Order: sequence, then C-alpha cells, then structure tokens
Amino acid sequence: MIRLEERGAVTILHMERGKGNALNLEFIEALVAAFEQLEQSPTRAVVLTGQRSVFGAGVDLPALVAGGPDYVRQFVPLMQRAFEELVTFPKPLVAAVNGHAIAGGAILMLACDQRILAQGPARVGLTEVLVGVVFPAWPLEIARFATPPEHFQTLILTGRTWLPDEALARGLVDELVEPAELLERACAVADELAAIPAATYAATKLAVRRPLIEAARRDAELRDPAILEQWCSPEVMAQIGKFAAQTIKRGG
Repeated sequence: MIRLEERGAVTILHMERGKGNALNLEFIEALVAAFEQLEQSPTRAVVLTGQRSVFGAGVDLPALVAGGPDYVRQFVPLMQRAFEELVTFPKPLVAAVNGHAIAGGAILMLACDQRILAQGPARVGLTEVLVGVVFPAWPLEIARFATPPEHFQTLILTGRTWLPDEALARGLVDELVEPAELLERACAVADELAAIPAATYAATKLAVRRPLIEAARRDAELRDPAILEQWCSPEVMAQIGKFAAQTIKRGG
C-alpha cells in the first residue's frame, strides 16, 4: 500500500492501495506509520504521489457502510490523526498530483507544502457535502488554510470538482506540468526546499501553520464528538451507502 523510493535527499512516497487509494483503516495506519518513519529518517524532503490516474479518491465508503458505526468510530479519529501528521510534518512535503484528488484525497494534497498537478483529465475537489457528512475539524481547517478565501465557500458547499486549469485558477494547486514531467518537477521543488536549513524550515513551517493547527486542535475537541455521532447516524449511513452505490454505478 505504501512504497518508498529514494532519490538523493528526497523520498517519494507512492500511495498504492487498490485503483483509487481509498482511505480505510489499514491504509491510514500504513500512511501514518510511513510519515512517522520519514520524520525520523535522514531524508530531507518527501514527495507524496498516487498511482495511474488517481492521487486519492477519498474515503473508502463501502468499507464505512459495511463496518457500520463501530468501524466509523475507529476510522474518523484515525483519519484525523493522519491529517494532523501531514500538517505538522516538519520536513518539506510536496504533492505530485498524478490524477484525481477527491474528498479525503484532496485533503491529503492540500496538507502538503507545495502542490503540483499533472495536466489531463484529473478532477480536484471536496465532495463531502454530497456524501452527506459534516467535515471534522482537521480536513475543514486544512481546506480553509490552503484555499484562497474567495474560493473556500464554493469548494466546501457545492461539492464541485474541477479540471487542472480551473484547479490552478482557484488556488487549489501551485503548478501544472505535463504528466511525464510530474515526478521530476516535484523532486526538483522538494530538492529546492531541502536545501533550506532543516531547523529553519521546520520552525518557519510551524509558524506559518500555527493558526491552522491551533484552530483544528481546538475545534476537534469542541466539535468532533458531535460530528462523529452525525457520521454514525442511520440517516447519514444510508446517504453514504446511496452515494457509494451511485459512484460504483458510474464507474468512479
């Protein structure tokens, strides 16, 4: 599910779980463990990427439906931990967005320091409102931090997804490149950031992200227990199942 590739001072973390890198308990546990390992390793920077036409398709909704409330009560806190791990990762973290970045997959992208998207048919956006779930604290605050204010409300409230040119125009990504150049460009950016003294980069990154971290930790304590129960409610579980079935039928 996770494959690490060393390129000089940079480590490429390839997410390789099924065709869509859908987030389930096992995959998130592996992702958290990988970032904990990379934080302690000699690597100076990390590039996060997906496989084939998908960077990340979001939460594994069929797994939520099959597991029911007991599974959801394990999954949501672990997902929050993973997002916090990415946000607070002290080393340079560059997203090489090779394909679709939807919902939780888009949050993984938005948590990175720089986001480079391959030109092509990939779509980027947050569809949680269509699924029927309320954003927990960490993904909401990551999106608020990483998205220009004039586009944040549309991103959150419409569930729309955008092709690369529009994703760039809305500030969801920093650069567009041809697919064949994606990893090379992402590694070049990671090398550029890795050349900054590590302690300086880590302290500056923390200072820049402090409002995000403080808001997410505060709201996680205040709001997330009620949000978790909302995810577990029969009405929301039914809506998740309906959305998952429609997505499977469309072949998404």
